[in-house]
Amino acid sequence: SYETYDERHIPLRFRRPHNSNGTGTGTWADRPGHNLHYPDIAVPLEVHPQFTIEAGKNQSIVVDIYIPKTAQNTLYFGELIVTEGTTERARIPVELVVCDFTLPDEPAAKSLLVVGYSDVCNRYTGIQYPTGGTIEDSLCNIIRQRHFQLAHRHLISVIDANIDGAVFNNDHPRDYWLSALDGSLFSPAAGYFGPGENKGNGVFSIGTYGSWNWDGNDTTEVYLHTNNWVNWFSNNAPNTEYFLYLIDESNNYGQMEQWSSIIKSNPGPGSQMPIFATIDLPVSQDSVPSLDIAASWITVGITNLWEAALLQQQSNPGKNFYCYNGKRPATGSFAIEDDGVSLRQLIWAQKKKAIDRWFYWESTYYNNFQGGTGQTDVFNTAQTFGGCCTNDTIIGETGWNYSNGDGVLFYPGTDSVFPASSYNIPGPIASLRLKLWRRGIQDAAYIDMAMNMDSLATQALIDTMIPAVLWEHGVADTNDPTWVRTDISWSVNHNDWEEARKEMADIIGGCGM
Repeated sequence: SYETYDERHIPLRFRRPHNSNGTGTGTWADRPGHNLHYPDIAVPLEVHPQFTIEAGKNQSIVVDIYIPKTAQNTLYFGELIVTEGTTERARIPVELVVCDFTLPDEPAAKSLLVVGYSDVCNRYTGIQYPTGGTIEDSLCNIIRQRHFQLAHRHLISVIDANIDGAVFNNDHPRDYWLSALDGSLFSPAAGYFGPGENKGNGVFSIGTYGSWNWDGNDTTEVYLHTNNWVNWFSNNAPNTEYFLYLIDESNNYGQMEQWSSIIKSNPGPGSQMPIFATIDLPVSQDSVPSLDIAASWITVGITNLWEAALLQQQSNPGKNFYCYNGKRPATGSFAIEDDGVSLRQLIWAQKKKAIDRWFYWESTYYNNFQGGTGQTDVFNTAQTFGGCCTNDTIIGETGWNYSNGDGVLFYPGTDSVFPASSYNIPGPIASLRLKLWRRGIQDAAYIDMAMNMDSLATQALIDTMIPAVLWEHGVADTNDPTWVRTDISWSVNHNDWEEARKEMADIIGGCGM
């Protein structure tokens, strides 16, 4: 989630002493946050109502407050009462200002979050791919829909991965997707209350990670399947954005352009199929011009090159630009140990550069097959991705692409693989990172509304909060545009971000008492 050649790329609490260009001194033990635990798993109090806090330790408790659209513009008061056993230890006053405006049901910063198939099914049923029509299959579909609902509550749109190929021969989404697309899954009748009631998921990925299974070089086959998919969405979900996930992180640009060109040559409706791939935006424009949607993972980049590419993409009404994952110093990351404002900052970067969607590659990556460590007990193991384990005197426990929390934003409410860790509830448990991402998406709505009232003041606030993001840092060497020595440009003090939201609320108006 960050490189270690510059200590300033590393989250603040883990930085060693360093000089003005980020060169550090000392060892792993000189990192203030080394060998400590950091909260991420938002286990519901309903299933864990009592707990012990040891002396010298602390326990985070997160409270989600949903403010109904009918709430009056006024000041509300409340208290949190802290007890130890039957003894009252503290009363914490709470004040809530409700302003006279409403955040939109449609997220102001759009997203893509993969919810896996085999990992979810395995944890809840013990079977990776349940046979259709069985009890396990029905349960797996219900559990997946509850992931969709939890993501929707956090203003995030989901897509599928790890699905067997049969559905793509049928050229339509699986049945459990239908209520997510038409919005009925997000209704009180389906047990959903909160943001975006009765609003559909808004997006669908065909063949995520390139799992579509027809011959991309066979024009007859390509025409047939793309025609069928486009016709299905036109007739059944016309307001849903959809795309063909052509391929993932490939440098075979000739093949990508050949497949894309065949799709675009379709004399039928299939030529309208949007085509998506993970690729650097400048490369896509030079090497795969038929691609419609480029999704790029930005660490650093040559500023003028990327700015020109972005302008070209955004000036073409048939093209879109997504970013995916996140890496410092370009943006905050999804790593558990990153600063608490990391995902909030990421959304501000998305708004600053008018990026169409932000894509996160997985949310239920419970089997670390890529790192070779197998099934992860996610309630007791922070590392979820990459190889393990060697102990480095400067960066601690490490391995190939070693990362904490990568690919995991939902924790399994039932865990058949690690039953001792299971809470035995029929649905997912949220992460704090999911809530931090939502915090940023809420900020995006404030940004849009404030822009409509005073664009100059709002833009000045954005430039103050995030002076340099993504490729705006530039690079140290244009011949090797993969690194730069710089600190991040944004504050890691959450109070600064709350103050920025208050400033936007004041611009919007309606917060007077």
